[in-house]
Amino acid sequence: MRFWAYHGCLEREKKDGNLFLVDFKGEIDMRKAAETDNLDDTVNYGAIYDLVKSEMEIPSDLLEHVAGRIVKSIRNSFPEFTRFSVRISKRRPPVGGPVQWSRITLTSEQ
Repeated sequence: MRFWAYHGCLEREKKDGNLFLVDFKGEIDMRKAAETDNLDDTVNYGAIYDLVKSEMEIPSDLLEHVAGRIVKSIRNSFPEFTRFSVRISKRRPPVGGPVQWSRITLTSEQ
C-alpha cells in the first residue's frame, strides 16, 4: 500500500510529507474460502486497506507508533488472524547520508 503521509520528528517532514509503503502479511485459516469461493468466508482485504489508510492519515513522530496503531486496529477488527505483521517503509529518511528507505516491522500473534 502506498501513502503520502506526514510522519516524522522534523518540522519539514510534518509540513512536506513523504512517501510511505505499508506491507501487511497475515495468517488465517482459509480452508472454507478455498472451498466456497465466497468473500464472506475470508477477510475483505479492502477493509484492511481502509483501516491502514485511516491510521496513516494520523501524523506521528515515529514509524513504530504508526505501526503500533495499525497492529492494534487490525487485531481489534480482525480477530480471525492467528498471526500477522505490518511493515512500514519511509522513503529517503533524513538521517544525514544517502539512504533509500528506513523500515520497521511489528508482528502480532493472537
